[in-house]
Amino acid sequence: MKAIRVHEFGDPQVMKFEEVDDLHPAAGQLTVQVKAAGINPVDTYIRSGAYVLKPPLPYTPGMDAAGEILEIGDGVTRFKPGDRVYVAGNLTGAYAEQLICGENQAQPLPENVTFEQGACVYIPYATAFRALFHKAKARPGETLLIHGASGGVGVAATQIARAAGMRVIGTASTDKGKQLVLDQGAHLVVDHSQDGYENEILEWTGGRGVHVVLEMLANVNLKRDLQLIALRGRIVVIGSRGAIEFEPRAIMGKEANIVGMVIMTTPENEMAEIHAGLVAGLANGTLRPIVGKTFPLAEAFKGHSAVMERGAYGNIVLTA
Repeated sequence: MKAIRVHEFGDPQVMKFEEVDDLHPAAGQLTVQVKAAGINPVDTYIRSGAYVLKPPLPYTPGMDAAGEILEIGDGVTRFKPGDRVYVAGNLTGAYAEQLICGENQAQPLPENVTFEQGACVYIPYATAFRALFHKAKARPGETLLIHGASGGVGVAATQIARAAGMRVIGTASTDKGKQLVLDQGAHLVVDHSQDGYENEILEWTGGRGVHVVLEMLANVNLKRDLQLIALRGRIVVIGSRGAIEFEPRAIMGKEANIVGMVIMTTPENEMAEIHAGLVAGLANGTLRPIVGKTFPLAEAFKGHSAVMERGAYGNIVLTA
């Protein structure tokens, strides 16, 4: 089979398209024929060597995928060969024609969801779900601000929050991105690249601010978030690309709660809750992953460049 292999950390060009051995599962494992693999920003951090956790070299990147089960190991009872699944983490890497995952890392992919969409579920949708409900304790009727709402996690959060009865404000920096956010159900979209967007949010909320912020770029936005948060509001830091300095009194005055999260450290019981909600939402059409760009598996390096570009629009997917 073919797979992307990384033999040294570095820029996107370190990813090589190589021939490797076919995969066979051990007990409790599945071999999945990968139809599509999702690209997430965290994949680029790992590939560059900048991430706190570094896999042993060489390795195949990728956590998100969707496809059909080729083979099951001893003891597997939830699936059979031919079943459609999306994969939430794996053991061998998703940028490949095959992968191996544990039985609990696979989830049924409803027939109304394409493989390309299925490859966009785990990191984007599980992150959004956990941020909203496990970390922010979001409730119906509250106002939510999603920074970077046109990206994969932002789109997921918009759909999930609207289904939960929240009032949603999203930010995006291009006309195409802003329209995408509106199409997913946001009540208000503002351009975070323009000075004064904070005033538009405060005016829309009657000066009260927002109850919850999902923050994708904390080193740029966290100071502003503390201006925009309502009394006893919650900020969930999902992403950051650098250091920040701010006055802690801004937290004190609002009695704000700032919490960070990494989806890979989610406790098993919380992850089970997340997937129960995601599978149901996919099946009934409430959750609709948006595929912005696709690249062939051999061109994974292009996908890694695209996912970091300004003006995010949905998810970026590799097709095997």
